[in-house]
Amino acid sequence: MINTRLSVAIHILALVATNHKLSSEQIADSVTTNPVVIRRISSELKKAGLLTSRAGVSGFSLTRDPKEITLFDVYKAVHLEKELFSIHDKPNPNCPVGKKIQGTLDVTFKSVQSSMENELNNKTLQEVMDHLFK
Repeated sequence: MINTRLSVAIHILALVATNHKLSSEQIADSVTTNPVVIRRISSELKKAGLLTSRAGVSGFSLTRDPKEITLFDVYKAVHLEKELFSIHDKPNPNCPVGKKIQGTLDVTFKSVQSSMENELNNKTLQEVMDHLFK
């Protein structure tokens, strides 16, 4: 299921791209969330190789140019669930809809997820920043 983690991660990366000295508290102020949330998502971005930081030094740095970071890279870094859509468990197998709904929706949902991932792979952090700073 999609939540706000992707948008917060993109927000973090856009801020870091413009000022690498921002603390998690300052980033949290921009996102209007708790610094713990920023540290958690930043940790995931670091594990994915998109951010770096140094112990005892405030701030973060991007590991690549914003033109080289796709939104799909960010999505993979913070998206915990394997699939975008979930299908409800155990529909009634005696119902004409219930017995076929999972297989039918699987095909559609996989196609939609693939399209979304392709679209995110064609957009970069730089494009987001260009739009932000028009």
